[in-house]
Amino acid sequence: MDVTRDDDRPELQTPILQGLGQAVPQVDPPLALRARVLESVAGKAPAQARPAAPALWQLATAASLALAAGLGLYTSQLRGRINNLEVELRDTRVRANAAEQRVADAQRTASGAQVSLAVLTAPDVARIDLAGQPPVAPGASARAFWSRSRGMVFTASNLPPLPAGRVYQLWVVTKEPAPLSAGLLTPDAQGGVNETFSTPADIPQPVALAVTIEPAGGVPAPTGEKYLIGTL
Repeated sequence: MDVTRDDDRPELQTPILQGLGQAVPQVDPPLALRARVLESVAGKAPAQARPAAPALWQLATAASLALAAGLGLYTSQLRGRINNLEVELRDTRVRANAAEQRVADAQRTASGAQVSLAVLTAPDVARIDLAGQPPVAPGASARAFWSRSRGMVFTASNLPPLPAGRVYQLWVVTKEPAPLSAGLLTPDAQGGVNETFSTPADIPQPVALAVTIEPAGGVPAPTGEKYLIGTL
Protein backbone atom coordinates (compact mmCIF):
# COMPACT_ATOMS: atom_id res chain seq x y z
CA MET A 1 0.00 0.00 0.00
CA ASP A 2 1.31 3.42 -1.03
CA VAL A 3 1.26 5.74 1.91
CA THR A 4 1.87 9.36 1.00
CA ARG A 5 2.38 12.05 3.67
CA ASP A 6 0.58 15.39 3.42
CA ASP A 7 3.84 17.32 3.62
CA ASP A 8 4.96 15.50 0.49
CA ARG A 9 2.04 16.95 -1.40
CA PRO A 10 2.60 20.62 -2.37
CA GLU A 11 -1.02 21.24 -3.23
CA LEU A 12 -1.96 20.63 0.38
CA GLN A 13 0.79 22.69 1.99
CA THR A 14 -0.49 26.17 1.00
CA PRO A 15 -3.96 25.84 2.62
CA ILE A 16 -2.43 24.38 5.74
CA LEU A 17 0.08 27.24 6.09
CA GLN A 18 -2.60 29.82 5.52
CA GLY A 19 -4.76 28.22 8.18
CA LEU A 20 -1.94 28.17 10.68
CA GLY A 21 -1.25 31.90 10.06
CA GLN A 22 -4.87 32.77 10.78
CA ALA A 23 -5.22 30.49 13.80
CA VAL A 24 -3.26 32.82 16.14
CA PRO A 25 -3.84 36.55 16.90
CA GLN A 26 -1.99 39.01 14.70
CA VAL A 27 0.47 41.05 16.85
CA ASP A 28 2.91 43.71 15.61
CA PRO A 29 6.45 43.01 16.76
CA PRO A 30 7.99 45.48 19.26
CA LEU A 31 10.19 48.24 17.84
CA ALA A 32 13.14 46.99 19.88
CA LEU A 33 12.79 43.56 18.28
CA ARG A 34 12.67 45.18 14.86
CA ALA A 35 15.84 47.12 15.68
CA ARG A 36 17.66 43.97 16.84
CA VAL A 37 16.59 42.09 13.74
CA LEU A 38 17.82 44.92 11.53
CA GLU A 39 21.07 45.08 13.52
CA SER A 40 21.63 41.36 13.10
CA VAL A 41 20.91 41.60 9.41
CA ALA A 42 22.96 44.71 8.67
CA GLY A 43 25.65 44.19 11.29
CA LYS A 44 25.34 47.83 12.48
CA ALA A 45 24.12 49.48 15.67
CA PRO A 46 20.68 50.99 15.42
CA ALA A 47 20.70 54.69 14.74
CA GLN A 48 19.99 56.84 17.78
CA ALA A 49 16.76 58.70 17.52
CA ARG A 50 17.34 62.46 17.07
CA PRO A 51 15.35 64.89 19.15
CA ALA A 52 12.78 66.74 17.19
CA ALA A 53 14.11 70.11 15.95
CA PRO A 54 12.24 73.16 17.24
CA ALA A 55 9.77 74.59 14.83
CA LEU A 56 10.93 77.49 12.64
CA TRP A 57 8.25 79.83 13.95
CA GLN A 58 9.50 79.30 17.50
CA LEU A 59 13.01 80.38 16.50
CA ALA A 60 11.64 83.42 14.64
CA THR A 61 9.53 84.43 17.63
CA ALA A 62 12.46 84.17 20.03
CA ALA A 63 14.66 86.24 17.69
CA SER A 64 11.95 88.87 17.32
CA LEU A 65 11.51 89.16 21.08
CA ALA A 66 15.26 89.54 21.62
CA LEU A 67 15.47 92.18 18.89
CA ALA A 68 12.49 94.09 20.30
CA ALA A 69 14.00 94.07 23.79
CA GLY A 70 17.33 95.36 22.45
CA LEU A 71 15.67 98.09 20.40
CA GLY A 72 13.55 99.16 23.36
CA LEU A 73 16.59 99.51 25.60
CA TYR A 74 18.53 101.41 22.92
CA THR A 75 15.57 103.72 22.25
CA SER A 76 15.22 104.50 25.96
CA GLN A 77 18.93 105.29 26.27
CA LEU A 78 18.85 107.43 23.12
CA ARG A 79 15.82 109.37 24.37
CA GLY A 80 17.61 110.06 27.65
CA ARG A 81 20.69 111.33 25.81
CA ILE A 82 18.53 113.59 23.64
CA ASN A 83 16.80 115.06 26.71
CA ASN A 84 20.15 115.72 28.36
CA LEU A 85 21.47 117.40 25.21
CA GLU A 86 18.36 119.60 24.97
CA VAL A 87 18.82 120.73 28.58
CA GLU A 88 22.50 121.46 27.96
CA LEU A 89 21.59 123.38 24.79
CA ARG A 90 19.05 125.54 26.66
CA ASP A 91 21.57 126.24 29.41
CA THR A 92 24.20 127.14 26.83
CA ARG A 93 21.81 129.51 25.07
CA VAL A 94 20.91 131.19 28.36
CA ARG A 95 24.57 131.62 29.25
CA ALA A 96 25.35 132.87 25.74
CA ASN A 97 22.52 135.42 25.88
CA ALA A 98 23.65 136.59 29.31
CA ALA A 99 27.22 136.88 28.05
CA GLU A 100 26.08 138.85 24.99
CA GLN A 101 24.11 141.18 27.25
CA ARG A 102 27.13 141.72 29.49
CA VAL A 103 29.30 142.40 26.45
CA ALA A 104 26.76 144.90 25.09
CA ASP A 105 26.53 146.63 28.47
CA ALA A 106 30.31 146.76 28.71
CA GLN A 107 30.57 148.18 25.21
CA ARG A 108 28.02 150.89 26.01
CA THR A 109 29.80 151.71 29.24
CA ALA A 110 33.16 151.85 27.50
CA SER A 111 31.74 153.99 24.71
CA GLY A 112 30.16 156.36 27.21
CA ALA A 113 33.39 156.55 29.19
CA GLN A 114 35.36 157.40 26.05
CA VAL A 115 32.90 160.16 25.13
CA SER A 116 32.97 161.51 28.68
CA LEU A 117 36.76 161.52 28.74
CA ALA A 118 36.89 163.22 25.37
CA VAL A 119 34.51 165.98 26.55
CA LEU A 120 36.22 166.48 29.91
CA THR A 121 39.63 166.81 28.29
CA ALA A 122 38.48 169.05 25.45
CA PRO A 123 40.31 172.40 25.28
CA ASP A 124 37.00 174.28 24.90
CA VAL A 125 35.08 172.50 27.69
CA ALA A 126 32.77 174.66 29.81
CA ARG A 127 31.17 173.71 33.13
CA ILE A 128 27.56 174.53 33.98
CA ASP A 129 26.03 173.91 37.42
CA LEU A 130 22.24 173.46 37.64
CA ALA A 131 20.12 173.92 40.78
CA GLY A 132 16.78 172.28 41.66
CA GLN A 133 13.80 174.59 41.44
CA PRO A 134 11.32 174.87 44.29
CA PRO A 135 8.73 173.71 44.90
CA VAL A 136 9.01 170.79 42.42
CA ALA A 137 12.67 169.73 42.96
CA PRO A 138 14.31 171.74 45.78
CA GLY A 139 16.82 168.98 46.59
CA ALA A 140 17.87 168.21 43.02
CA SER A 141 21.17 169.31 41.49
CA ALA A 142 23.08 168.72 38.26
CA ARG A 143 26.32 169.52 36.46
CA ALA A 144 27.10 169.67 32.75
CA PHE A 145 30.38 169.80 30.85
CA TRP A 146 29.94 171.08 27.32
CA SER A 147 32.37 171.18 24.41
CA ARG A 148 31.29 172.56 21.07
CA SER A 149 33.57 170.07 19.28
CA ARG A 150 32.97 166.95 21.42
CA GLY A 151 29.51 167.14 23.01
CA MET A 152 28.12 167.24 26.53
CA VAL A 153 28.39 165.18 29.72
CA PHE A 154 25.40 165.63 32.07
CA THR A 155 25.02 164.28 35.62
CA ALA A 156 22.17 164.88 38.07
CA SER A 157 21.01 163.64 41.46
CA ASN A 158 17.85 163.63 43.61
CA LEU A 159 15.45 164.22 40.75
CA PRO A 160 11.84 163.40 41.79
CA PRO A 161 10.31 160.21 40.38
CA LEU A 162 8.55 160.70 37.07
CA PRO A 163 4.76 160.38 36.79
CA ALA A 164 3.47 157.77 34.36
CA GLY A 165 3.78 158.83 30.74
CA ARG A 166 6.26 161.65 31.48
CA VAL A 167 9.98 162.17 30.88
CA TYR A 168 12.67 164.74 31.76
CA GLN A 169 14.03 166.74 28.82
CA LEU A 170 17.29 168.73 28.74
CA TRP A 171 17.34 172.06 26.91
CA VAL A 172 20.17 174.26 25.69
CA VAL A 173 19.09 177.87 26.07
CA THR A 174 20.71 180.28 23.63
CA LYS A 175 20.14 183.86 22.63
CA GLU A 176 17.89 182.61 19.88
CA PRO A 177 14.16 182.69 20.60
CA ALA A 178 13.66 178.90 21.09
CA PRO A 179 15.74 176.54 23.27
CA LEU A 180 17.29 173.48 21.60
CA SER A 181 16.63 169.96 22.90
CA ALA A 182 19.82 168.17 23.94
CA GLY A 183 18.06 164.89 24.80
CA LEU A 184 15.81 162.98 27.19
CA LEU A 185 16.71 162.01 30.76
CA THR A 186 15.55 158.88 32.63
CA PRO A 187 16.63 158.91 36.29
CA ASP A 188 17.40 155.72 38.18
CA ALA A 189 15.61 154.70 41.38
CA GLN A 190 17.63 157.23 43.40
CA GLY A 191 16.91 160.07 40.98
CA GLY A 192 20.38 159.96 39.45
CA VAL A 193 21.33 160.64 35.83
CA ASN A 194 24.61 160.11 33.99
CA GLU A 195 24.31 160.76 30.26
CA THR A 196 26.38 161.93 27.31
CA PHE A 197 24.97 163.89 24.39
CA SER A 198 26.27 165.03 21.05
CA THR A 199 25.49 168.63 20.18
CA PRO A 200 25.68 170.32 16.78
CA ALA A 201 29.00 171.98 16.07
CA ASP A 202 27.20 175.08 14.77
CA ILE A 203 25.00 175.48 17.86
CA PRO A 204 24.70 179.10 18.99
CA GLN A 205 26.57 180.01 22.13
CA PRO A 206 24.56 178.63 25.12
CA VAL A 207 23.66 180.97 27.93
CA ALA A 208 21.90 178.43 30.18
CA LEU A 209 20.71 174.84 30.54
CA ALA A 210 17.27 173.77 31.81
CA VAL A 211 15.49 170.52 32.58
CA THR A 212 11.71 170.33 32.24
CA ILE A 213 9.18 167.52 32.57
CA GLU A 214 7.43 166.67 29.30
CA PRO A 215 5.19 163.99 27.73
CA ALA A 216 6.90 160.67 26.98
CA GLY A 217 8.93 160.87 23.79
CA GLY A 218 9.73 164.56 24.28
CA VAL A 219 8.53 167.68 22.55
CA PRO A 220 10.16 170.12 20.08
CA ALA A 221 9.86 173.05 22.50
CA PRO A 222 9.56 173.13 26.31
CA THR A 223 6.04 173.10 27.70
CA GLY A 224 6.39 171.71 31.24
CA GLU A 225 7.56 173.10 34.52
CA LYS A 226 11.31 173.69 35.04
CA TYR A 227 13.01 171.28 37.51
CA LEU A 228 16.66 172.31 37.00
CA ILE A 229 18.20 175.57 35.76
CA GLY A 230 21.87 176.61 35.36
CA THR A 231 23.57 179.52 33.61
CA LEU A 232 26.81 179.34 31.71
